[in-house]
Amino acid sequence: MTRTDIINRALAAVADSRLKRERDSERRKQIFGRIDLTAPLPKLSRGVQLSLNLDGGRKRSEPTRAKSH
Repeated sequence: MTRTDIINRALAAVADSRLKRERDSERRKQIFGRIDLTAPLPKLSRGVQLSLNLDGGRKRSEPTRAKSH
């Protein structure tokens, strides 16, 4: 392989890399541009506390013991 071949292959690789980077940049602009166009979420006022139900919504009952035979 001659020096010219090596340089041409390197330049082709750089051009290919630049093309991929530009396509990816354009794709990101389209995707994130759509995200930016959506309405912002409403802000919660201070003092709002959400309840944390750890028993899956079931009423709590007294624990029962299994009968031993």
